[in-house]
Amino acid sequence: MPNSSIKNEKMYEDLRDQGNSKEKAARISNAVAARGKSAVARKGGKSGSYEDWNVADLKKRAKELGMTGYSKLTKDKLVDKLRNH
Repeated sequence: MPNSSIKNEKMYEDLRDQGNSKEKAARISNAVAARGKSAVARKGGKSGSYEDWNVADLKKRAKELGMTGYSKLTKDKLVDKLRNH
């Protein structure tokens, strides 16, 4: 069933199949629908890898995202949980 908040369903599904979170897939597919693929691709990201973050910052990010059940996780499991959120 199509989701009216997703502007480019095919791209959304492709991104989800690649393992991206629902939020990230929706954000990218809607940006492509609004600005065009080449404009979005040029923007790029400058964020470092979660492996470079310390545990306190990872937990802070998990809290910002509204995640639960992260307080007792090891760094590796926390990174995995953030990536699959």
